[in-house]
Amino acid sequence: MNTKKIFISVISAVFFMVLATSAQAETKSLMMATTTSTDNTGLLEYLIPHFEKETGISLKWTATGTGKALKLGQNCDVDVLLVHAPAAEKTYIEKGYGKDRRQVMYNDFVIIGPENDPAGIKGKTISDALSTIKSKGAMFMSRGDDSGTNKKEKLLWKDARIPLPDKENWYIQTGQGMLATINVAQERKGYTMTDRGTYIKYQSQQGGNAPLKVLVEGDTILLNQYSVLTLDPGNCPTAKYDLALKFSDWMASQNAQTLIKDFKLLGEKLFIPNAK
Repeated sequence: MNTKKIFISVISAVFFMVLATSAQAETKSLMMATTTSTDNTGLLEYLIPHFEKETGISLKWTATGTGKALKLGQNCDVDVLLVHAPAAEKTYIEKGYGKDRRQVMYNDFVIIGPENDPAGIKGKTISDALSTIKSKGAMFMSRGDDSGTNKKEKLLWKDARIPLPDKENWYIQTGQGMLATINVAQERKGYTMTDRGTYIKYQSQQGGNAPLKVLVEGDTILLNQYSVLTLDPGNCPTAKYDLALKFSDWMASQNAQTLIKDFKLLGEKLFIPNAK
């Protein structure tokens, strides 16, 4: 074999080795769409390094409202979802966009507002609280972004038999994430609905004594369930279904569930593990 042929053979071998290495690296990475609460609270920054160390799979994520996260999955722009809108998730699977849904943790929703509670909703049921807010025209900040929280809020107005007050001047739709919406409520001295985990994060940012307090809590309807969804390969054949399953399995593992249980701010749990 002459020198030229040897050179070409070596270059070809190196080229194919690089391609194989690149392909292998690509199969060991995941892109996830998730809700803002898992990101804002710091949960993912706490959990994901453990996942990467134990599995060898790198994971990046984009945090947005659950509605937009589901759309990213539908469009095959991500590989896996971590969201919190059960009804929308089940419909998503029925339509052939998602394949597996696994519950992994929960917290609850609460109504927060100024400590002096100008509308007088403290201790009321959620339906009575919303009726009181409407009757008194008290300032209420809605995310208005089709997030899991926003979907739940719309459900609560409906459950209270109150048309969504989106044309009322006391009902402000921020179009922003949860922490930003809480800050708007604080500035406007109004009320808003938040998941408890993000509220605890807000408290920690305020030195543990936040101006807005939890006023309504405890109703069964306020449960806030988080689940991992894989994408249906029939709709997204390029999504990394096998790796997404590994992430789902890991989130339900004893180690991950213990990590979620131990994740605290101000001595309080932000999420409660409940994988089956």
